[in-house]
Amino acid sequence: MTEIERVKAAAERAGRRPDTKIRYLGPERFGPAITLHRFELDNGLTVLLEIDPSAPVVSLQTWMKVGSRCEKPGKTGISHLFEHLMFGETETTPHGAFDRKIEEAGGETNAGTFLDWTYYHQNLPKDALELGLRLEAERLRTLVLREPQVASEKEVVANERRQRVDDDIDGFASEVLYREAFQRHSYGIPTIGSMEDILSFTPDDCTSFYRTYYAPNNATLVIVGDVDIEPTLGAIAEHFGKLERSEIPVEDIRPEPPQLEERKVAFEKPTPTDKVSIGYKAPALGDHDHAPLVALCEILFGGRASRIHRKLVHEMEIASEVRGWVGTFRDPGLFDIGLVAREGTTADDLLAAFDAELERVIEEPVTEAEVERARAKLELSALQGLETVSGRAETIGFYETVLGSPQSYFDKVAAYRRVTRSDVLRVARRFLVKEARTIVIVRPSGELDESEDPELREEDPE
Repeated sequence: MTEIERVKAAAERAGRRPDTKIRYLGPERFGPAITLHRFELDNGLTVLLEIDPSAPVVSLQTWMKVGSRCEKPGKTGISHLFEHLMFGETETTPHGAFDRKIEEAGGETNAGTFLDWTYYHQNLPKDALELGLRLEAERLRTLVLREPQVASEKEVVANERRQRVDDDIDGFASEVLYREAFQRHSYGIPTIGSMEDILSFTPDDCTSFYRTYYAPNNATLVIVGDVDIEPTLGAIAEHFGKLERSEIPVEDIRPEPPQLEERKVAFEKPTPTDKVSIGYKAPALGDHDHAPLVALCEILFGGRASRIHRKLVHEMEIASEVRGWVGTFRDPGLFDIGLVAREGTTADDLLAAFDAELERVIEEPVTEAEVERARAKLELSALQGLETVSGRAETIGFYETVLGSPQSYFDKVAAYRRVTRSDVLRVARRFLVKEARTIVIVRPSGELDESEDPELREEDPE
């Protein structure tokens, strides 16, 4: 009996349960050599499963289609707050029991929240999978959200904000960059939330959010590893079949209008040298031009041989650090760039040299050798992320949540292979537009020019 036949037979037996139906929707290709099995429970939960018996381990991940993109001013940060609350008390287990039980079984667990998603992962020995499934379903169904629990986690998140944003120059600059670049779209909302909003959440706010978004029809369960299919499907049906679906609100996202002029703000912070953050508007992850722009980013910022690193760090010796990243978002995001000046160099010096290098890629095609190197590095990096069960589970969950199909990952890898010099020139001219960029400058305290807006001297970005 083939693997597909075994999975189908096990799903049919699991689907005969009187209380829960689990349907096998069939195998799906995930790259040239991996088969995913897709299931759906009658409460709307999607299950994606890959069987890999090469080691007695398994990665269990739950991906929720909710992030800070779903939030509104005055209620920012609740998605991230929930990442913390989900490790708390349930109706049958005390605070801390989730982590302790997973660790006692030889596993580890963590979570993450960003603009488009929230996810939870457990990396487990094979024989602890049923435990992980039971604990995961339990906190999705019976999380305790009373005043002591909510107040405790609010203080934890408030301290995290102080450390990662208020007292961290890079975190501060990033928050300001996205706030200035996205003045209508909710990508301008900081995922961690404003301090005022974090401290204002009530148990009722949390309960409403939990019942709305933490529902099976808003979730994908991903399991990758040495899975015994029949007991695993039985455990999923038993534990997750009890979850009740919800009415997911219509997403009310306002598109960001075209940016017609450069936005520049400056702040003073206790930093030894100037720092510059730059955001060019960038395409959504599913856009045809996303892969060529990522290749351009690699040519400009990918290691010591890259153009910006070679020019600003080695030749001119005016920067100590340069970086670039193209956002991997559902909607159009940012080509997010950071430059750190060396002592004696100003932000204006950095920007002038940086702009000169960008003018080169706008005016003249990059070399074929640069494109070949970028293609090779991007493909290698993408495939290295699939070496572990947790890496594959994360990739599967991310692409299912953001683009609706895990196979989109390999479509992206194929797109990297197709990038040409013409593609790179096109995206450079389409996206590296000065009038559509946002710049945040952080200068050492006491050095802000008097000609700049005095309101930007404020230390608190809120």
